[in-house]
Amino acid sequence: MSPSANLVKAASERYRDAGRFAYHFARGKLQGDPIFEVIRSRRLLENRRQILDLGCGQGLLAAWLLAAHGASPPPWVFRGVDCVQRCIERARCALGSQAEFTEGDMRRTDFGRADGIVILDVLHYIDYADQRSVLERVRQALVADGVLLLRVGDADGGLGFKLGNWVDQMVLLASGRGLQRLHCRSTMQWRELLATLGFDCETISMSAGVPFANVLIVATPR
Repeated sequence: MSPSANLVKAASERYRDAGRFAYHFARGKLQGDPIFEVIRSRRLLENRRQILDLGCGQGLLAAWLLAAHGASPPPWVFRGVDCVQRCIERARCALGSQAEFTEGDMRRTDFGRADGIVILDVLHYIDYADQRSVLERVRQALVADGVLLLRVGDADGGLGFKLGNWVDQMVLLASGRGLQRLHCRSTMQWRELLATLGFDCETISMSAGVPFANVLIVATPR
């Protein structure tokens, strides 16, 4: 599923003032990663009023949603949390007052209340006990009809999973954090964990057009 070229351009243009790296990273990620178009086309965050993005990076999801929404003021409050200071700085530069970005660790950050929580490609950086703790707190933070969008690598995904892990390690090295142990699970194990925490789950394959064994889990409070 290819994203609209106009949406990619509109969202990535916001990063011009954040520096060349921020702009080119935004353009490449928004064009090449299917998650953004899946969220838009399937309306997975439609009618959400309080959106929390944990591990938000430089705020690409917020930029994408704003581009898709158009010129009128957005009907939501968007909060992003990330532990990397320069990512938060880029996000603030690009989005200004249209979204709120906080430097912090999801293991300790106050989630407040939300009806849409997004965690993309970051839970495997923290250990299994912390993963459970974060998801427990997500369940508590979500309103009754809320939704969690959780993208993970499927540990049963063979070569695609191994390639994804290699890319993750390169990202860690490039960011100065060094090689780290990754704490991964199979899709079934993620579903089982979420079920024990009170979620019903739907899974969407995210491997079409990319070489990775990624899965989007759409989880709703039971």
